[in-house]
This record gives sequence, C-alpha cells and structure tokens, in this order.
Amino acid sequence: MTPFRVFVVVLLLAICSLQVRLWTGQGSFAHVSGLSAQVKQRTAENEARRQRNAVLKAEIKDLKQGLDAVEDIARSELGLIKKGETFFLLVED
Repeated sequence: MTPFRVFVVVLLLAICSLQVRLWTGQGSFAHVSGLSAQVKQRTAENEARRQRNAVLKAEIKDLKQGLDAVEDIARSELGLIKKGETFFLLVED
C-alpha cells in the first residue's frame, strides 16, 4: 500500500469520526437544539415568575402604606362589616 493510500484512508477515518461526533453525543446538533429549547422554556418560566413577584411586591407595598388594602382584604376574605352598613347575602340558584 502506498503512503498516499494510507493517508487517504486515515483522512477518511478522521472525517467519519468527526461526522459521528457532529451528529451524536454531547455537543451535537440534536444536543444543542435540546438545550436551546430548555433555555427558551426556562426563560419563559422566569418571566412569569418576575411578573408574579412584581404583583406580590405591589401588594406588599399597599399593605405597608395604607389601610385601604387591609380593609379590602378583610371585607372580601373575612366578611368585614362597618357600623351602619347592612349586610346582604345573595344566594344563587
């Protein structure tokens, strides 16, 4: 076998091994695509959590600054009735 043929065979084996690594295993196209999908999913989850945190921070701020928010919560969740108010219970069919 001539040295040129040996070189060609070695070169073809190297190319084949690189192709296998490119299409399978860690760092392959499929692996990178899967990781990209996970990043997009986690980014969306983080954004939803940021929005929820902003709502909770605003609610905390309202509760610390004024009694209106506390009164609203007491009325809706605990059934607060002030003096002079009349309570009406509406029953649905």
